[in-house]
Amino acid sequence: MAALYLVATPIGNLEDISLRALRTLREVRLIAAEDTRRTRQLLAAYDIKTPLTSYHEHNKRAKLGYILDCLDSGDVALVADAGMPGISDPGYELVVAATECGVPVVPVPGASAVVTALAVSGLPTDRFIYLGFLPRRAGSRRRQLESVAAEEGTIIVLETPHRLEAALDDILSVLGDRRLAVCRELTKLHEEVFRGLASEARAHFTQPRGEFVLVIAGRGEAAAPRLNEEVEQRLDELRRSGVSAREAVAKVAGETGLSRRELYRAWLKLG
Repeated sequence: MAALYLVATPIGNLEDISLRALRTLREVRLIAAEDTRRTRQLLAAYDIKTPLTSYHEHNKRAKLGYILDCLDSGDVALVADAGMPGISDPGYELVVAATECGVPVVPVPGASAVVTALAVSGLPTDRFIYLGFLPRRAGSRRRQLESVAAEEGTIIVLETPHRLEAALDDILSVLGDRRLAVCRELTKLHEEVFRGLASEARAHFTQPRGEFVLVIAGRGEAAAPRLNEEVEQRLDELRRSGVSAREAVAKVAGETGLSRRELYRAWLKLG
């Protein structure tokens, strides 16, 4: 029986492909590619002459029937621009349709920008959540970040160069000044991994170029809250408005995560 092969391709460096992936791409009847021009470069590098057809976000529904028909007469490989197909790339619908038709779906694993970025981030790897690309609209982007604000595991997102600065602004606004790693152009000539606070990353990437993976500390790894002048001013505002010490301390503790004991000592100093 013919099979649908999900073949991982390099995320940058063309040498990051397995022998099994190369053999599969040579032996299948057809390769369904997200970007045929990009895939042709990979195939040319390894002298693979298997026929190509396009399968991308804008034609995936129209092409579904054609690819399923091709599976009646031979194996088909699905490849994305980079990494594993179906992960933030077209492929999900084809996998579902193939399984419903009884077609075996066979993974041929390889490079992954998500796992690569996580591994080099310097942040905890035992638990993480992957959000894919953040929404384009600011309101939707903030709402998605708010939905993971309490997540204790590491948070991984993809971002484009023209939206990176806005995304970092929203991360600062919604999640606070957390530790993060901004991974740019992984495995490529201009690879860069910036590790630091979100505010530092915002100042560093003033003219962002390339493809980005952001690895953000979860709530458990976020910087511990500190009593500062801004917090003291907030306490003083509440005091001047007639709020009791107990109510003010409880309110600011909820807003900042600082301990009530520390806040009460600060309250007493306001005199």
